[in-house]
Order: sequence, then structure tokens, then C-alpha cells
Amino acid sequence: MPDAAAVDRATGYFEPGAIVLRREILDGRPWLSYPVRVVADRPDLLAVYLARGTALAFGDGDFSWGPHPWQRIAGHWRSHGVLQLQRPGDAYAVWMFRDDTTGDFTGWYVNFQDPYRKNASGFDTLDHELDLWIPADGGPYRWKDVDEFEHRARSGGFTAEQSAAVRAEAARVADLLDSRATWWEQEWAQWEPAAGWLSPPAWTGAVR
Repeated sequence: MPDAAAVDRATGYFEPGAIVLRREILDGRPWLSYPVRVVADRPDLLAVYLARGTALAFGDGDFSWGPHPWQRIAGHWRSHGVLQLQRPGDAYAVWMFRDDTTGDFTGWYVNFQDPYRKNASGFDTLDHELDLWIPADGGPYRWKDVDEFEHRARSGGFTAEQSAAVRAEAARVADLLDSRATWWEQEWAQWEPAAGWLSPPAWTGAVR
């Protein structure tokens, strides 16, 4: 399994096509992790692709938020492959969703999360519960998992400062949508994965 060799030593960026590890870190250890393929890595953007069938790994032991909710569903990514776009410093990523059967573009999914932190093997983040769905048909965007986020905030899963930061980031994204200033539309709306980009092997290497 690729590790530090996936990094271009001249630039410090991941090479397109490299397999790297995306991890969600909770309580100082991995809560969820899975391999993704690098589409682009540059100063203003990290784009990766999560293929259908990709193995999901869940952290062992007890976590302050309990087991990851995906653990109750499957040990692999069951939906159509997803393009994930994130910019340095942004506390969200934009996921491109397609129909499971036809592969047609169905919409953008804004996943609020910690700003990504790179390491030699991939990158770390943590989901913030709150999400936003932007349908491909031009209909109004819809907030998702608001109750789950508010429950997490009330129960101490987030500090008051963290909860305020998530709400502020959500307001910034809503402003982008309301002003039609979505940075991801122009470059990525027509993106398609290469034909050979199937699910990678489960990650077995060390994280560096």
C-alpha cells in the first residue's frame, strides 16, 4: 500500500492517481478511515475520489461520540463513487454525488468538518454532523442533520466555541450559494473518474 512515496518530494504535494488515507480523528485516534485516490493536490485545493466498494475501517474501543454511525450500515462504501473537494483552511468539503444506477450527477453535498491536515500518508479531519444538499436540478438547497448537530452541541460533543465556528462556516457557505459564488461548479461539474479507478485494497500500511 502506498505511503510516503505518494508525495512528490520536489513539491510536497500528493501525485495525481496516488492512493492516500483519509482519516477522521476523534479523541486523538482514528474513528473512521478509508483509502482514496488523489485527483489533484495543489496550493488551493485537495481533490480525492472515494470509489464504490472501498473498505471502511472503524476505530477500536470506546469513543466519546460512540461508534461511527456508518459502522451500523456496512464495512465498505456502497454508493456510487464520490469526488471530494476541500480547500486549505475551509471547515467543509464538497462531495459530488451520482445516481447509483445510472451514474448521472445528482447534486453536491457539503460536509462540514475540521479543516484537513495532511501527513505523508494522507490527511485527517473530523465530521461536524451538519450537512447541506444542493440538488442538480437547480432546486433549493436543504440543510441536513441539523438535529444531530444541535444534539452534539448540547451534549458536550462540541465546545461552545466549536459550535459557534460550525454555525459561522455554515453561514459562509449559505452566502456563497445565495450569491451564486460556488467555487466548485465551474471547474468540477463535468468531472468524471477514469475508467480504471476501482476501489483500492484495504489500507494496511503505517501512517506517517
